[in-house]
Amino acid sequence: MNKYVKWGIIAAIAIGLTILGLRAFIPRENSELKTEGKKGDDKKPLEVRVTILKRQALSDGIYVSGSLIADEEVDLTFEMSGKITGIYFKEGAKVKQGQLLAKINDAPLQAQLRKLEAQLGLTQDRVHRAQILLAKDAVSREAFQETEANLSGLRAEIDMVKAQIAQTELRAPFSGTIGLRQVSIGAYVTTAMPVAVLSKNSPLKIEFSVPERYAGHLPAGTQLTFTAEGDMTPRSARVYASDARVDADTRTYTVRARYDNADGRLVPGRYVNVSLTTREYADALAVPTEAIVSEMGVDKVFLYKNGTAQPAEIQKGLRTDAMVQVLQGLLPGDTVITSGTMQLRVGMPVSIKK
Repeated sequence: MNKYVKWGIIAAIAIGLTILGLRAFIPRENSELKTEGKKGDDKKPLEVRVTILKRQALSDGIYVSGSLIADEEVDLTFEMSGKITGIYFKEGAKVKQGQLLAKINDAPLQAQLRKLEAQLGLTQDRVHRAQILLAKDAVSREAFQETEANLSGLRAEIDMVKAQIAQTELRAPFSGTIGLRQVSIGAYVTTAMPVAVLSKNSPLKIEFSVPERYAGHLPAGTQLTFTAEGDMTPRSARVYASDARVDADTRTYTVRARYDNADGRLVPGRYVNVSLTTREYADALAVPTEAIVSEMGVDKVFLYKNGTAQPAEIQKGLRTDAMVQVLQGLLPGDTVITSGTMQLRVGMPVSIKK
């Protein structure tokens, strides 16, 4: 083959490949896209759901967890150290205020009391004789006053010993249910060793915490409903006190309610679920939460007007799980769009779903 023919064939092939490569980079019109573009020119209205505004009752509810605590509870301890000589209660039993529960050895104090009481009789006789002699000017007034002072000092010593004997007795400070005892007869106890726990379980207190925005909105007398863990029976209680401040760490506000617990079925320490209403509005305008669109710090909703979506700026009030109160911007009878709000634009054609 002639070399010129050979080089000609090679050149033709190279030119052909170059032309094919350039065609791959030349943009071409897609007939399918062109067809779709024509179909898109004829836009259909967006189907939406709507709600017609009317005035309604609106309430703000709280659902939180809490705990039952005793109305009164104390660790029973002796006021002085000593060996226990008697325990006079049954574990888990009810006791009355002032009832003797346990006692420590008071023999040395009793002996001292007897000695002082014996001296009391003699001292009283001396005062009586001194008084007779004073009336006859047989003794000085100073001697008589000294005898009286001795009598007063002796009586004070007797009162002190009696008070010490009372400290050897452990008595119930209030009526309630006593728990499990932590000591036995013969044990040496100190003032830091608890003998048992005494609880007053009727009524019971319910303690729970609410978000700080509710601080000041739960006055005494506010009614609530609660259920105990494992017992779904709804029970009613009333708020009787709130903390004086918001906890700076948790940003919550502690509240306490009181439940009479007349049947004694509930005990302190149980977990409870609390529900209560904080604020109520009998004649409020409200929209579903999904209807609100927030842009650049402005809240708005879209209204259905003459087949189009028209925005309306609103001012929000109370917010519940499903609804938001509207303070300004809407009127009763307005038709609010509640679906597809993120797709809506001003004047966009819309139709109501049947």
